[in-house]
Amino acid sequence: MTERSEKNLLAVDVGNTTTRLGLFEGSELTGTWELTTPERLTADEASAQVAQALRMMGAGDPDEAILACVVPTLADAWRKALGRACGSRPLVVGPGLRSGVRMRYDDPSEVGADRVADAVAAREAYGAPVVVVDLGTTTNFEVVDAEGAFAGGIIAPGVALGARSLSAAAARLPMIELRAPASVIGRNTRAAMQSGVVLGEVARIDGLLSAIFAELGSEAPVVMTGDGAEAISVLLKHKASVDDSLTLRGLWHLWRINQRR
Repeated sequence: MTERSEKNLLAVDVGNTTTRLGLFEGSELTGTWELTTPERLTADEASAQVAQALRMMGAGDPDEAILACVVPTLADAWRKALGRACGSRPLVVGPGLRSGVRMRYDDPSEVGADRVADAVAAREAYGAPVVVVDLGTTTNFEVVDAEGAFAGGIIAPGVALGARSLSAAAARLPMIELRAPASVIGRNTRAAMQSGVVLGEVARIDGLLSAIFAELGSEAPVVMTGDGAEAISVLLKHKASVDDSLTLRGLWHLWRINQRR
């Protein structure tokens, strides 16, 4: 490896619900840290989170950093905090950053930073074609076609969002634990809701995967990541690998691609 590739990189993925930090030593992911994404955040608070994460991972200040943020109001705070931590401006995933993946989206600037990272990492690790299912506030499908291009995808409400919306909209429906019930036909309200929310999500994912494969003209490897990916994957009819570090590794690939030669 070159000297540059041996640098320590801090990758930060700010999602609507969860923020994940990953430390890379060279190409190896050596530590991760996860926190709930707040509604508001100052640069000082973000710096404190970075310092705590590095301390818990047993690491010093990183050499460089890369940021993917889908919450525009938090991007500046994280950008400043990462600049302080590594002493240089962090890379920010967005328009103008090279991805190495051809975008077949009508407007590539609309593609979320996490979706780009997922597509890049999936193609590197699993080849092409490949389909990513990323479970979070939304359930995202990212489709990389046989030519290795980002063909597009699907965005749907996530499992937790669906459960919260159901409980909030119907006065007599409680919040539920997000797990599969013992049977599809629920014999009490909570079991019936779990069937609709959790097994309904499984059926939706299976159905959409079949539709995606029909449009591609062939089946493709499926990679799942995000909240509850392991639990959902075992319920699917389609075979799916689970890769918890997919987005963070995608950020490492994006950082590597954009290094000055």
